[in-house]
Amino acid sequence: MFKAIVYVTLKESVLDPQGSAVRGTLHKLGFEDAKDIRVGKYLEVTVDAGTREKAEGRVTEMCEKLLANTVIEDYRIELMEV
Repeated sequence: MFKAIVYVTLKESVLDPQGSAVRGTLHKLGFEDAKDIRVGKYLEVTVDAGTREKAEGRVTEMCEKLLANTVIEDYRIELMEV
């Protein structure tokens, strides 16, 4: 079994209104040093696969089909055996 940690973030070229709202609120709270904030998603997926390569392939397929909108989002996978 493998546990995949998936980080999904907006591509650099895509505006992040949620990140801008968080930055604005932080500034109002006195955290003026907060400059660029990007909001993303964190997912944990446990995969029952025989090999590391198979697990990585399955999680990549999940990201491509559902977990990330690859038109506007990037994703990164960290995989560990459990």
